[in-house]
Amino acid sequence: MKIIILDGYTLKPGDLSWKGFHDLGQCAVYERTNPAQTYERAKDADVLITNKVVLDANLMEQLPKLKYVGVLATGYNVVDVEAAKKRGISVTNIPAYSTDSVAQIVFAFILNFSQQVMLHSQEVKKGMWENWQDFSFTLTPQTELAGKTLGIVGFGKIGQKIAHIANAFNMDVLFYNPSKREGWDNRARQVGLEELFVGSDYVSINCPLTNDNLGFVNTKLLQLMKPTAYLINTGRGPLVNEQDLADFLNQGKIAGAGLDVLSTEPPKPNNPLLKAKNCYITPHIAWATFEARQRAMEIATNNLKSFIDCKPQNLVG
Repeated sequence: MKIIILDGYTLKPGDLSWKGFHDLGQCAVYERTNPAQTYERAKDADVLITNKVVLDANLMEQLPKLKYVGVLATGYNVVDVEAAKKRGISVTNIPAYSTDSVAQIVFAFILNFSQQVMLHSQEVKKGMWENWQDFSFTLTPQTELAGKTLGIVGFGKIGQKIAHIANAFNMDVLFYNPSKREGWDNRARQVGLEELFVGSDYVSINCPLTNDNLGFVNTKLLQLMKPTAYLINTGRGPLVNEQDLADFLNQGKIAGAGLDVLSTEPPKPNNPLLKAKNCYITPHIAWATFEARQRAMEIATNNLKSFIDCKPQNLVG
């Protein structure tokens, strides 16, 4: 069995091993594959492993040996699943491997907003504290999370983990989810989307991207937020209308934004959020802790092994 890993670098930038895949067949690993290289590298493959390399219907028509596609992520929009199904190609993904890591970065943003630790540390190193007349100084308001309201849009595994952490901080939690979520009592209250945006001090976007919610965080919802509130997006970039968000930040209509995802990654130089006020952007790293990547590697390897053993798991489509 010939296994081709098309873009392995982000999962394994040097600290993990592909041994599990090598044990399952003849395996070739490419750190990156651009569109012009995809067919040549994939043409003899029985198995293709991809993270962000697009496998569309046209390409799959040219790959008669292909039997299996493993996506090294939870989202699988890079694969034309319907075309794969028609050709008898199994497609798997890696669900729930980064839940703790994504929830953690949401609170990295929240804690940054509440106390600005890095800003104060930088100013101390520049000599501000040693030259200050008092024993303490603050450059930004210092706020407690206890008693603040966190609104979570999307209440799957990640959203629920975020709620548990918020409870530990004694925050009030509102959440929006299309289907009913039971069992949270007073620890989190399910509300409508507009009520969530009106009532939250922090809004965390954690829903999947669909055709129906593309750009749904726009002027209509942003104008409902308090001027002291913050927006955090660790879901998918296209969930947010980036120009609308940049306008609200630059006009001081909301207090700030923390974004781990953008509509195009890497972003174009003219992305309005790159220069927006009080906008903190990280390069899609919420998933990338060592522990989460290690879990992803194990699940991806087990997905393929299960397929070979005729006991497929984590099939999509």
